[in-house]
Amino acid sequence: MSVLLLRLAGPLQSWGSAARFTRRTTESAPTKSGVIGLLAAAQGRRRDADLSDLAALEFGVRIDQPGTRLRDFHTAHHSDTLKAMPLSERFYLADAVFVAGVSGDAGLVQRLYEALLEPVFLPYLGRRSCPPSRPVTIAEPLDAELEEALRQARWEASAWYRKHRVTSFRRRGRPAPAEVRLDLLLESPPDRLPDMTLRDLPVSFDPRHRRYGLRGVRTAETRVPVEAGARPSPQPHEPTALLTPVAPVPPVSPVPSVSALPPVAPGSTPPVAPTPSVPPIPPVTPRTD
Repeated sequence: MSVLLLRLAGPLQSWGSAARFTRRTTESAPTKSGVIGLLAAAQGRRRDADLSDLAALEFGVRIDQPGTRLRDFHTAHHSDTLKAMPLSERFYLADAVFVAGVSGDAGLVQRLYEALLEPVFLPYLGRRSCPPSRPVTIAEPLDAELEEALRQARWEASAWYRKHRVTSFRRRGRPAPAEVRLDLLLESPPDRLPDMTLRDLPVSFDPRHRRYGLRGVRTAETRVPVEAGARPSPQPHEPTALLTPVAPVPPVSPVPSVSALPPVAPGSTPPVAPTPSVPPIPPVTPRTD
């Protein structure tokens, strides 16, 4: 089996597994439906496309930086009637970092990796208003088990979070440990009772009839070493840099005004400002009824 690890970091993320009318919540970690949607968008799949091959991938998440939950209020108007829609509240995770992984057939995993390098549609972290702040790909696909790959991956927390961790230990008069303890969320095998169940197994993203199945999740912990010394600052990341640019529309030349015409010599015919061409009006056929 082949494993593809993803770095999910951004100012805001939102991974909902349930929506109840005007209240749109988020889970504390990326959902399988959200990550599968990110991969499908990178490949250019439409919302009504078949997802069976992606849904069959094994999925797991490691929480490297939990982030902070925040709430926002949204207003909207109906596109046809312009009638105001009910006020809704949306929940987000701010300043969170996750390492997610999918495991499956080597050929499919390699195609997903190549799609993330040159995505067809913009990848986002749960909602379209949440672009990633760092590249999603960490490395090429690995020949390993998913759980082992998540346990061995480097800690991806941001620099300020690492500094805050060291400072919190110093305030208590203790040195910061050389390892950090991280939570794992892994798919539960069919023969084992899961620790929790989520309705985030994607069946169809068709907006006319979205469908999700239940998925069992088991929890675990791992310890990851903290690298000695300062890590290099990440380069600025622009998630839209690899998208195909849209050809600009050529500007329309303005019609010169009369005041912009050159002066007229005495006894000569003044120039006439050009008028824009107007299509002919079709003849009106009288009604006979």
